[in-house]
Amino acid sequence: MTEAVAFPQDRSCPYHPPTGYRPLAARDPLAKVTLFDGREVWAVTGHAEARRLLIDPRMSSDRTNPAFPRTNPAVRQVRTPITAALAGVDDPVHKVQRRMLIPSFTLNRINGLRPRIQETVDQLLDAMVANGSPTELVGAFAQPLPSMTLCHLLGVPYEDHDFFEEQTIRLTNGPRPLEAKAALMGYLDALIDKKRQEPGEGLFDDLVHQQFLPGNLEREVLLELVWVLLVAGHDTSANMISLGTFTLLQHPERLAELRADLSLVPAAVEELLRYLTIADGLPRVATADIEVGGTTIRKDDGVVFLASLINRDGDLHERPDELDWHRSHRDHFSFGFGIHQCLGQNLARALLEIAFRSLLERLPGLRLAVPAQEVPFKLGQVFQGMVELPVAW
Repeated sequence: MTEAVAFPQDRSCPYHPPTGYRPLAARDPLAKVTLFDGREVWAVTGHAEARRLLIDPRMSSDRTNPAFPRTNPAVRQVRTPITAALAGVDDPVHKVQRRMLIPSFTLNRINGLRPRIQETVDQLLDAMVANGSPTELVGAFAQPLPSMTLCHLLGVPYEDHDFFEEQTIRLTNGPRPLEAKAALMGYLDALIDKKRQEPGEGLFDDLVHQQFLPGNLEREVLLELVWVLLVAGHDTSANMISLGTFTLLQHPERLAELRADLSLVPAAVEELLRYLTIADGLPRVATADIEVGGTTIRKDDGVVFLASLINRDGDLHERPDELDWHRSHRDHFSFGFGIHQCLGQNLARALLEIAFRSLLERLPGLRLAVPAQEVPFKLGQVFQGMVELPVAW
């Protein structure tokens, strides 16, 4: 066994995996990595192995398990004390919670939201054009679009979106994430009582009146469910929009092709999801010994799935380090796999397709307003993305 590689590491290029992960890509599809606290866990880098393990019931998502790996200090803080919900629980609890949410995220339901998403996109782009070129795209477009959409879906007053965005940024990027989570949870807790008296039409309202009040859902779990949907859904989509735009602007031939044929946008979104891998290092813990390709993962061993390398597995994708939406095989791990596959993937695809198509239609001259090397991106974060994105048109 060679020396373990540190995880996580900063990217030197915002749309490529960290160069320090190269030894992992060259080794077996399972290798050891060292977390920030010195703990060694297994890293899965092979596509086939990841699919096999993520459907194995012995590979647990239970965040209350003391052996569950914490991949960075922020995650450890915001999960203490732990209230397990959705991504942090196993079946049968997970299945019960997921069934409560599925009706709000079906393809038909999300397709019904597309006109509302388009209206929001048009409003944001109208404001950008009115304010004139240049502008900063993260604050003007990438962050408010998913925030406005999620507020509508959940039934959270949009006038509070500045508060949500501020706390979300503090939660994932700030020095005191526990304070940010407490602020969010306090707000949502008060909102439960308001919704009891004045029901609305959002998913939060449905959960309050159909699950919480009848006694099917504890208050703490309700809060955790809504918090997970609000934070995870906002930050991932916002980062995909900003980093996806930057990446397209850094690949002018691909961008020109897309501008010439907007029907390619859905395929481009799938390829950007694979290529960028906004969220990396999906954690699990083994509840029993598991044999994988001659390697034994022992009970209580931590495991992280390195989606940035799984998405570039050369056994599945030809030229995996190239941006190419004409691939015959579009399978990627950016929404996970198995029973915990991202519930909001239909919404994410709709947001990204409408956002990128509209940007290309409305701003055909879109370009960076500063040299690429001066554009700041996130380092060592839970989600990859751009800190700022100055653009002109």
